[in-house]
Amino acid sequence: MRVDEIIANNRPTFSVEFSPPRTPEGEKNLYETARQLRDLEPDFVSVTYGAGGSTRDGTVEITRVLKEELGYETMAHLSCVGETTEGLSATLDKIAAAGIENVFALRGDPPRGQEDFVQPEGGLGSAAELAQFIGAGWEFSIGGACFPEVHPEAPDLDTDLTYLKLKVDSGASFLITQLFFDNQVYFDFVRAAREKGIEAPILAGVIPVASYAQTKRICELCDATIPERLERAFDAAGGEPEREFELGVAFAAQQCAELLIAGAPGIHFYALNRAPATRAVLGSLRASRPWDRTRGDVGAPVEAE
Repeated sequence: MRVDEIIANNRPTFSVEFSPPRTPEGEKNLYETARQLRDLEPDFVSVTYGAGGSTRDGTVEITRVLKEELGYETMAHLSCVGETTEGLSATLDKIAAAGIENVFALRGDPPRGQEDFVQPEGGLGSAAELAQFIGAGWEFSIGGACFPEVHPEAPDLDTDLTYLKLKVDSGASFLITQLFFDNQVYFDFVRAAREKGIEAPILAGVIPVASYAQTKRICELCDATIPERLERAFDAAGGEPEREFELGVAFAAQQCAELLIAGAPGIHFYALNRAPATRAVLGSLRASRPWDRTRGDVGAPVEAE
């Protein structure tokens, strides 16, 4: 099923992001994580894309297995990094042949050791170009990324939103945010996006923190901010894994509840290929159903008049 249809028909939508592992043991752990989350019925799962041949060959296969063998609706990530249009076409053909109906179009980050993105010879230079390329030749539902705290390469929010509108106009029918911890950042971003004329639904990207040190590294890589009050709480945990896990789950459950009460159309969990934290948060949300107390329509698609 197409993700844009899932979002339109399921309020809220819950999804989980996985990454292709580099070892057989990692692959086994990924599938075990997926099995542990299945009873909580995520509406779809996505699989990230490794640039430059690092894990990209595994993306389609893992996405296929999650769909065919584990029964998930799936979405394959695809990026421009290191790819010609011929290579992108071949990958898209493989995705379609595997029965996958959804693609998440990304420009992609520069390879490690390279400071700036360089458009590959014979390739594409942006996620908007990739979305347009996909839409011209295939019948996929296309998703796009957005950045509540502004993309690291954008000079300001207005410039970032101008480009985001181009991405949507080029074919992205839904958006998923980069991870964030301050919900007001999301609310303000959605409001600004709507004022810019961006009407696509905007799913909130949330990471249930299981390891504070690992999460800090991820935030440094993607320029996401950890609020000072949350940093103090994790510092008070003293580096004890159990206390960090309990705090991370409690914070994420409260964060997601607030988002859903405010009307966010869904939550996209960055699970880091591990089940316990995401399972605890999603299980809590399924049990408490905070969306039944919705007070707004933040992040939902704009209805035509």
